[in-house]
Amino acid sequence: MKKYSYVGISFVILIFGIIFIPRIINRVKTSSVVKNDRMSASNPVANKKLSYIKINDKPKKVPEFAFLNQDSILITNHDYIGKVYIAEFFFTSCPTICPKMTRNLVYLQDKLKGYEDFGVASFTINPKFDTPTRLKKYAENYKVTNPDWHFLTGDREDIYDLANAGFNIYAAENPDVPGGFEHNGYFALIDQEGYIRSRYDASGNPLIYYRGTIGVEERVDENGEEEQITILLEDIKKLLKKDE
Repeated sequence: MKKYSYVGISFVILIFGIIFIPRIINRVKTSSVVKNDRMSASNPVANKKLSYIKINDKPKKVPEFAFLNQDSILITNHDYIGKVYIAEFFFTSCPTICPKMTRNLVYLQDKLKGYEDFGVASFTINPKFDTPTRLKKYAENYKVTNPDWHFLTGDREDIYDLANAGFNIYAAENPDVPGGFEHNGYFALIDQEGYIRSRYDASGNPLIYYRGTIGVEERVDENGEEEQITILLEDIKKLLKKDE
C-alpha cells in the first residue's frame, strides 16, 4: 500500500508542476505576484515615481494666472516656470486649518533652504480683506524668507475659478463656518514645466494632492489621517534633482 501511495503522491506532484509552475513563472514575469505587496510600488511611502495628473489622458497643467503679491508685484504662472512649487488656497484670518498649513509650508521652506528653484504660491480666498499689505504682515509673522514664496491676491472670481476649475481644489464662501470661508487644505505639487504631479496611493492611483493640515510632529490627526508633509518633501526633492 505504501508503494502505491508514494506513486500516487509523485503523480500529483508531477501534475501540479505541469499545470501550475508555468503560471507562477508567468506571474513573476508580469510582476503580478508582487504588485499588491505592502512594500510595492503601489504603497505611497515605497513608491518614489511621480505621476502626472491626467485629464482626458493629457497631463494637467496649471492654468494661466496673474495676481499681485505681498509686495504689490504682478506675479504670473510664468514666473514659476523652471521652479518646483506648491500651490495652496488660504486666507489670513482663517481660525482653523490655515495656520497649520502655513506652518507646514514654513517647515518645507526651512528644509529646502539649499534649493534655489523651490517656491510657493499662496492664493487668498478672501481677497477683499487680504490686501498686499496684510499679506506682507502675515508673511513676516510666519517668518517667510523664501523669495519665491508669493502670497497672491486679486479679483475674487478669478481666484475662485483658479481654485475650483483650475486646480479642482474646493474653496467657497460660507457664513456658517468659522472664518466665513471653507476649503479643503490640500497642497498641489507643480513641476518645472507647470505640470501638476504626485506620487501614488496604496491602490496604485495618483494621490493628486497632499494633505497640508497635519504636521510632521502630529503624524496622525483625530480622524486617523496620516501626515503627508514627509512624503511631499521627498517628492519635491525628487523633482528638484530630476532623478525620476
